[in-house]
Amino acid sequence: MEQRRLGQSDLMVSALGLGCMGMSFAYGTPESRDPEEAIATLHEAGRLGINFLDSAEVYGPYTNEALLAEATHHQPGRYVIASKFGYRITADGKVAGLDGSPANARRACEDSLKRLRVDVIDLYYLHRVDPDVPIEDSVGALADLVTAGKVRYIGLSEANSDTLKRAHAIHPITALQSEYSLFERGIEKDILPTCRALGISVVAYAPLGRGFLTGHVKRAEEYASEGDYRTTLPRFQGENFDRNRSRVATLERLAARQGHTPAQLAVAWLLSQGQDIVPIPGARRRLHLRENAAATQLHLASCDLMALEEAFPRNSVAGSQYAEAFMRFIQR
Repeated sequence: MEQRRLGQSDLMVSALGLGCMGMSFAYGTPESRDPEEAIATLHEAGRLGINFLDSAEVYGPYTNEALLAEATHHQPGRYVIASKFGYRITADGKVAGLDGSPANARRACEDSLKRLRVDVIDLYYLHRVDPDVPIEDSVGALADLVTAGKVRYIGLSEANSDTLKRAHAIHPITALQSEYSLFERGIEKDILPTCRALGISVVAYAPLGRGFLTGHVKRAEEYASEGDYRTTLPRFQGENFDRNRSRVATLERLAARQGHTPAQLAVAWLLSQGQDIVPIPGARRRLHLRENAAATQLHLASCDLMALEEAFPRNSVAGSQYAEAFMRFIQR
């Protein structure tokens, strides 16, 4: 598989990474998450040439990092593993707000190293910018972890342009993880140009619109019995769902004419946006992983790109990315 360099680092990663959150957290019911299939999917990623795995302390919490370790610890150096800190997690595993403090960075890193069974984390992100902690303090703590040999490179998640500039002045930021897809193009106006000016790669999470761009999604209320967090997302609710589903129908028609799936076309579009973009679609099963990986072989003609641009112009999707209470946590 094609390799792409992250930022100005020496981290060479597969053009397509693997978001591992759904293996342990957020999607479906606990009963529907199959650890054995998840581990098989992680092994399949390696066989397909996908070496970039994305996790976080809060996924579970904690269990996702342990799952990655179970699948990868016997093959040191084969994978580039990214993880994140930045939440306050109670003793009973509840998320109780943000904590980007230096003390939490040190504590979280030590704990993640143990769960991941590694001596150094390849890429360590501040998961969300904490408004109560100056970004200079959070990044300074991450820089100290680099100096201590516990982290190789650092990143931010859902930071705005000003925050990126301030952070990069303290220590080089290798990657910004942000939502980016045909469904969500908000970073294109200011944030993506800032990343390019500073030499920061974009790791695109939710590149399939949390499944919407696959064409196989349900209304928010239909997820309620599963405890799936898509119940909270405005884009899956009411009239928003109907409008967005209609827009995805255009993607389905384009994909069908070319003999591809909508998901493959959506991933191929994102890969075509630049060598500094690395999508990390989630997959809990080998079948979906293989489908996503096949998108790396697609080469979209200019007419295809134009058709997709027309079908999904900026700010055309109905509803916000998150519920109102969580919108304040992004692009800060």
